[in-house]
Amino acid sequence: MTRAIRLSRRSLLGGALAAGLAMPARSAQAAGGLFTDVGLRGGHDADLAGLLPDTADDQSRDLQEAIDSSAKAGRILRLPAGDFHFSNLTLRDGTRMAGVPGATRLVYTGRGHGLLAETGSSVRLEGLTVDGANQQLGEHVRGLVHLRSVEQVFLDDVTVTGSARDGLVIEGCGGRIERCDISGAADAGIFAVGSRELAISGNFVHDCGNGGILVHRWTPGPDGTIVSGNRVARISARSGGTGQFGNGINLFRAGDVTVSDNHVSDCAFSAIRANSASNVQIVSNKALRSGETALYSEFAFEGALISGNLVDGGTMGISVANFASGGRLAVISGNLIRNLSADGPYEQTNSGFGIGIAVEADATVSGNTIEGAPKWGMMVGWGPYLRDLAITGNVIRDAGLGMAVTVVEGAGKALISDNVFSDTPGGAIVGTRWNEAVTGDMAKTGASAWPHLTVERNAVG
Repeated sequence: MTRAIRLSRRSLLGGALAAGLAMPARSAQAAGGLFTDVGLRGGHDADLAGLLPDTADDQSRDLQEAIDSSAKAGRILRLPAGDFHFSNLTLRDGTRMAGVPGATRLVYTGRGHGLLAETGSSVRLEGLTVDGANQQLGEHVRGLVHLRSVEQVFLDDVTVTGSARDGLVIEGCGGRIERCDISGAADAGIFAVGSRELAISGNFVHDCGNGGILVHRWTPGPDGTIVSGNRVARISARSGGTGQFGNGINLFRAGDVTVSDNHVSDCAFSAIRANSASNVQIVSNKALRSGETALYSEFAFEGALISGNLVDGGTMGISVANFASGGRLAVISGNLIRNLSADGPYEQTNSGFGIGIAVEADATVSGNTIEGAPKWGMMVGWGPYLRDLAITGNVIRDAGLGMAVTVVEGAGKALISDNVFSDTPGGAIVGTRWNEAVTGDMAKTGASAWPHLTVERNAVG
């Protein structure tokens, strides 16, 4: 029975072969065209370009030829699993390179740059691991993967590790960076500068020397980057300083940026720090165990919305500061701040550490809950730098002093009402001259001696 079946199959195959030989030339040409079309829709296999994984040889030349030919043909260069040693690869306009996630590794051998793109309409990388092996990079790049002046960059499920400088640099580009793992960079994990409607989402940036995700501009202006849903952890400040380095997410001069739903932990300085960044939204983030101020909007900015964040740990929860340098206009609402420390990473010469919220000018502070601020629950103004504040509906408990409100000459108006204070041994609302308390508890005595203040309907436990 089995033999009969086999003979039947052979007969069928023979008949099919005969039919094929009898096909007209026109039909054969049509079949050839069909297979050609299928090939055009597919990828460009690396083995066809002479590439072999897991060899000790440097394959830069063969990789470059494969990148160039696949980009020219409009195909995806598909690399198999294994290690490929390389240096000085240029990603041409239209490059689309894909690997086996977690298994295709491009190992940088030094002597120049890693992956570099300069100008073009698009570059796409997917499923690759780029290992810098801590080899030196040339001065013409600052990132192991450096994409410059490309209209749209798309990185998906790319791992970048072991860079001697920044891990991934996106300079003057738009596009998406998503589901990537960036670690072990000597400086920043992701450095995006001069972006155009860039989205950085769903990435894991960790164990970097000087910064996590940096969104900067060379001069102040609109940027529009969205930084959302990322996990950032264990960011050091190996270059020292008082906040220039060591931040999980750092904005500098970049306006109109949204930072939302990120999980940021164990950063040497701030979880999220916005410097001279106007119209910033910092919403619904988690900031855990920060080494200094957890959430910061500072220096020359106009417009900061800081809402719905959870801060656990840090030397200051939220600071919206530097009215002297033009920092103004904010809403700070619905945040939970707890477990702050009075011990900071450097000697503080101004207000000190252990403060829940610090705010200076043209702002509403409402609906926040602060617990465990060793020095002050809130710092309302600093010296003469106070203007047009409404502090309402907050809960402050377990703080050395509830609210420290500046009564220095030249300070502007503040309304403090309908707040709840509990366990604030230094007083609920006390007037200060910089760090010195100079009044009694205005929550009990009122603020009639200070015409710039309105203090009413506060509950003291």
